[in-house]
Amino acid sequence: MTEDRLIEIEIKLSRQEDLVETLNQMVYRQQKKIDELETLCAALARRIVALQSGGTDSNTANEKPPHY
Repeated sequence: MTEDRLIEIEIKLSRQEDLVETLNQMVYRQQKKIDELETLCAALARRIVALQSGGTDSNTANEKPPHY
């Protein structure tokens, strides 16, 4: 192999390593966001179940204001 060809291969390898690291960081951030959204979704589902089963929030939400 010529010196130029070897340098070209090293440059490509370096760029690929940078790309893999960037993609790894992106996947990490996306997984973190997915975990947050799953937690939020579970909390909302529990809230809906509580409201449908007659929790304290549903009683106050259906009450008429005092001026009626």
